[in-house]
Amino acid sequence: TPAPAEVEGPRDPPPPLPADILKDAKAIAEGESLWKDTCAHCHGSKAYPGKAPKLQPHRYKPEFVWDRVHNGFRAMPPWKEAYTPEQVVAVVAYVLSDEFWP
Repeated sequence: TPAPAEVEGPRDPPPPLPADILKDAKAIAEGESLWKDTCAHCHGSKAYPGKAPKLQPHRYKPEFVWDRVHNGFRAMPPWKEAYTPEQVVAVVAYVLSDEFWP
């Protein structure tokens, strides 16, 4: 059987994710809006148990979150066709922010 990476195809690398962008209030607010519209259905606190893994943002690096959102992972679809790279960065900013509440 092929390795998972071969099945999934090539993964786009994350852009630079500097702290000033990840701490930007406007980016965090945009990410919160996108999260509520799209992500919370599977990853939100009301989606448990079963839909998707419970997020543990304190364990994640920005590049990891960006990769999962942009490229997808296992049953999670890639959002690179739906979200601009800037929107994905906003989701990362929100998930890793103190404001994040699934």
